[in-house]
Amino acid sequence: MLLVLVILFAGGCVAIIAGVSHEATKSVSVKYRVTGTARNVNIAYSTWHDENLSTSEETVATLPWHKELSTKGFIKGGTLSITLGEAGGTATCSVVVDNDSPKTATASGPFATASCDGF
Repeated sequence: MLLVLVILFAGGCVAIIAGVSHEATKSVSVKYRVTGTARNVNIAYSTWHDENLSTSEETVATLPWHKELSTKGFIKGGTLSITLGEAGGTATCSVVVDNDSPKTATASGPFATASCDGF
């Protein structure tokens, strides 16, 4: 009986390791989008490249803005943050990984911020 449990446990560990290894090599689509009426919106977003996280930042004069990328080694924990300019307005950020449900957040007013994270 003990031998059976040891074999089952070892087999389970191998299956988990194989699953993690597959996830690290799987290609994932990440879609970032910002829509709304705000102008001069600062956009900061994280990008995964082979299990390494890098961040990029840009300011866009008018919305909508979008970026789509395909990456391997994706690990949950990314962020898309927006900060509105002095004129305010409204902006909504959205992130979709593969075909999962979108993570969204909305900012309204001068210098307001919103963050889509946990994807």
